[in-house]
Amino acid sequence: MSSPEIASLSWGHMKVKGCSSSYKDCKVWPGGSRAWDWRETGTDHYPGVQPADLEEVLKKGIDLLVIGRGMSEALQVPSSTLDFVSQKGVQVKVLQTEKAVAEYNKLAGQGAKVGGVFHSTC
Repeated sequence: MSSPEIASLSWGHMKVKGCSSSYKDCKVWPGGSRAWDWRETGTDHYPGVQPADLEEVLKKGIDLLVIGRGMSEALQVPSSTLDFVSQKGVQVKVLQTEKAVAEYNKLAGQGAKVGGVFHSTC
């Protein structure tokens, strides 16, 4: 199963190829995607991305995770979260969201088992 391409990105709006709905923030993995609802885990810009935000994507058999921190990189990614991902044997790249989407799409296009979580605003 391949990772779906992110078809478009603009402020507050993301579209994943093969999905009829659009997202503000999203999670993607080989074979699927869904909205990333920060309220599920109590996430905020600071302290930022929590391990609980990533567990679902990490369970999908990925080798690499791309995290998009927002257009202005306001979303923090604590070192404890990066350690959590590494302990799962998954490589992680943390980038500004436009760069993160480009990197994710490049890897997905190459057939990599890549997942991602992306914040599309600040």
